[in-house]
Amino acid sequence: MDLIDSHAHLHDRAFDKDRPMVVAQCALAKVGTITVGSDIRSSRAAVALASKHRAVWATVGVHPHNATTLSDRALQEFEALAGSEHVVAIGEIGLDYYRDLSPRDVQREAFRKQLALAARTDLPVVIHNRESTEDVLRILRRHASTHRGVIHSFLGGIELAETFLDLGFHLGIGGPVTFPKNRALRDAVRRIPLDRLLVETDCPYLTPVPYRGRRNEPAYVKYVAEEIAVLQGRDVTQIAGVTTRNAVSLFGLG
Repeated sequence: MDLIDSHAHLHDRAFDKDRPMVVAQCALAKVGTITVGSDIRSSRAAVALASKHRAVWATVGVHPHNATTLSDRALQEFEALAGSEHVVAIGEIGLDYYRDLSPRDVQREAFRKQLALAARTDLPVVIHNRESTEDVLRILRRHASTHRGVIHSFLGGIELAETFLDLGFHLGIGGPVTFPKNRALRDAVRRIPLDRLLVETDCPYLTPVPYRGRRNEPAYVKYVAEEIAVLQGRDVTQIAGVTTRNAVSLFGLG
């Protein structure tokens, strides 16, 4: 396995017509994939998909957009799903103050409850943060000693990167690093320690150059790795090897 796409949504409707082919292409490209839940339905689907494929793993959780759906019953089901051998993290959890599809107080409570779930199940977390950095940090700092995980789709500059690194988190780098106008992100990636980076696609979203504007796929994670290699002045095989080891270690991948 040459690369691990640490954040994909293979159960998204965008893949309904050709999901088996996309998974097969991942195998041909030697790309392992972590498919990420965002609510009960997608978390069930992620676990089911991972159970069928050796190089696919799942996460379970409620995205901040869906925070209002995190009932006590749902939380119990997530805890049961987390017991599966195919589940490697709790996520995608966090805060999103850009779209505000759930009330902010509800988002924060769902975030706290799922951090507690991660602690109970001894799983890392996959964090979503969009225009909510202050509250994300405030909540994480209360639990910094008990959590490990990744800041998914990191888009900030070096100062924010160092803040999350100091808390012990990895940083997930995706397609936007290939966009020339993302200067702060690209500069940060030049300076972030390689042993704290993960590569991801967030497919079907955030497609990297040269396929920007089309549906994203896990196999395109290689373009992210190639851009990081350029920015850090390293060989892409080194980027692939280290980011794969990072993912294996963080998520306990078999």
